Amino acid sequence: MRLSESLFVTLREDPAEAEIPSHKLLLRAGYIRRIGSGVYAYLPLMWRVLKKITQITREEMDATGAMECLLPQLQPSEIWRESGRWDTYTKAEGIMFSLLDRQDRQWGLGPTHEEVITTIAKDLIRSYRQLPLHLYQIQTKFRDEIRPRFGLMRGREFIMKDGYSFHSSHESLLETYKAMDQAYRNILTRCGLSFRAVEADSGAIGGSGSQEFMVLADAGEDEILYSEDGLYAANVEKAVSLANPVSDSPFTQKAKVATPNVETIDALAQFLQISPTIVVKTVLYEAIYDSGVKILALVCIRGDQLVNEVKLQNELVKLSGNYQAKTIISLKVPDNLGNDLPLGYLGPDLQGENFIRLVDQSAVSLKDFVVGANEKGFHIVGANWQKDLPLPSLVVDIRKALAGERAIHDPKQILMSARGIEVGHIFQLGIKYSQIMGANYTSENGEDLPLIMGCYGLGVSRLAQSAVEQSYDKNGIIWPSAIAPYHVVLVVPNVNDPEQMNVAEGLYRELNQSGIETLFDDRDERAGVKFKDAELIGIPYRLVTGKSLQEGKVELVERKSGNVEKVPLLEVIAILQSKLKD
Repeated sequence: MRLSESLFVTLREDPAEAEIPSHKLLLRAGYIRRIGSGVYAYLPLMWRVLKKITQITREEMDATGAMECLLPQLQPSEIWRESGRWDTYTKAEGIMFSLLDRQDRQWGLGPTHEEVITTIAKDLIRSYRQLPLHLYQIQTKFRDEIRPRFGLMRGREFIMKDGYSFHSSHESLLETYKAMDQAYRNILTRCGLSFRAVEADSGAIGGSGSQEFMVLADAGEDEILYSEDGLYAANVEKAVSLANPVSDSPFTQKAKVATPNVETIDALAQFLQISPTIVVKTVLYEAIYDSGVKILALVCIRGDQLVNEVKLQNELVKLSGNYQAKTIISLKVPDNLGNDLPLGYLGPDLQGENFIRLVDQSAVSLKDFVVGANEKGFHIVGANWQKDLPLPSLVVDIRKALAGERAIHDPKQILMSARGIEVGHIFQLGIKYSQIMGANYTSENGEDLPLIMGCYGLGVSRLAQSAVEQSYDKNGIIWPSAIAPYHVVLVVPNVNDPEQMNVAEGLYRELNQSGIETLFDDRDERAGVKFKDAELIGIPYRLVTGKSLQEGKVELVERKSGNVEKVPLLEVIAILQSKLKD
């Protein structure tokens, strides 16, 4: 591609709308252009990046035996109502764009395709002889994000690879799940990215188990915890750990003590000169189910621990059936419930409301602990479960694992923290959708059974921006060679110099013929402008037909390292081919 004939405009200043480095750089370098909130045009350079990621993805998916298809983006509300997710996605979570056609029928723009693929399986799969089956697509998805931000990271329209598999046994599902785990590792490795595969919460998709693939980057929205031996890694929403040891309690008798103006755990520990590990903290939450029912939950946890609200929500969702509901649309610490509740001094036996009472496992084994007295300015010391306080009936794991705590698989391993950008997520769906939507098959024994399903997503456009977030410097983007829009940018410092142009024209033709994708900067611009643009757009190698031509050489600059070398004209292609293989 010749830049003189291309749609190529770069910016010198960071756009006001951009918050993180990758977003700023993609806009400045002319890769994307904002059309509306969360909606971007992929300009020619970006489209080449996306096609390369798509091709790598397609090759790895095809290698597993998965078959590519294309599913409709416009989906009838009936199939979403059948799965029970229409109200959740259009009202509760509100992430699906919905519309009415001219016959007043409701439709949704697909944020995901479980309902569509399950409908197809229901219509076409009859026998165990057709299983296992694995279909995938690469397509635009739509999600009405509350706050679109960070460019392609969290937009309203994005490109995604999603796949779905169907099985007659859990063992068969696990085989495909493991194959997808390896395929995703292959894709990210081939794209030149540093990543971690981590245990994850299944969220709104559901299922018995899932795993996320995180590109490591400081701007990542997710925190992951991992052990140095590489045997454990999990999203903090899912992570588990061994809590730090409990200190001995100095209290041997139950007593009510005055603790004026002591409303936090730190203040309480300092006031009583104790360790927070012997405190039972009681936190009040308000949950609203999609049926409209509002409940209050009293959550007890060890004083030095934090509540993992994702785990808490999952526990409360298990109770949805009691409230004619399917999920929770809001979970928060209430802002204001009146002056009757002694916030800061709550105890597990608080009366006056029909509370759901839960206790985290970290607090169950405590003895002679400190707890709120349900009276402003007072705590109970030396308390014990059952003897002094009823143990809440729901004993759960809702503790947030923290960096610095011990790993469960090996207490000698201390968990470390990193930030990550989720680019892939694979799920063991089981029969969640097939059972409710009646997608059955006839087994070898003649039984009518629900299909066992898996689901596998990969954010193609998000992966592209993640690569930039992971690799850039003060001068611009540094693309991995495998997904860079071009391998080489060929710069002519002075287009009015016949020798420089003639040599460049020859190189441009020979490089492309040899399979080295070359971007030809033949613009009538100052050399400094061209060099700055070359660094900004991040092409792995830069060839310059400048003063070195007097020696029969051209200048070769590596974008990542900044190394500069003079290369004989006759050796340029061989040297670049060697470098691009590394």
